[in-house]
Amino acid sequence: MSTHTPPDKELTNTKMQPSRAQRIEQALRVQFVPHQIEVIDDSHRHAGHAGAQPGGETHYRVLLRSAAFEGLSRVARHRAVTRALPAEFASGLHALSLDLDV
Repeated sequence: MSTHTPPDKELTNTKMQPSRAQRIEQALRVQFVPHQIEVIDDSHRHAGHAGAQPGGETHYRVLLRSAAFEGLSRVARHRAVTRALPAEFASGLHALSLDLDV
């Protein structure tokens, strides 16, 4: 139940702003009140691919277990997560790999 971020990506600048992984986790916690959540920055695995940027913070894996997904199809779950993160997509988040369940 924690965010997995490389130590050098823990803070994005000297003002101690949260990393994108931390912001994603917080937004998903608020929206879905999960009983399990993991947000993993996989940007380093996508260097040179579409959407990759120097400094990373573009590609993530999310494991999320929440009662909020009860009765929702796989597509509806994915759409709900995507709708919960508009600011992140607008500011450079390129890809999410989602593992969503009740």
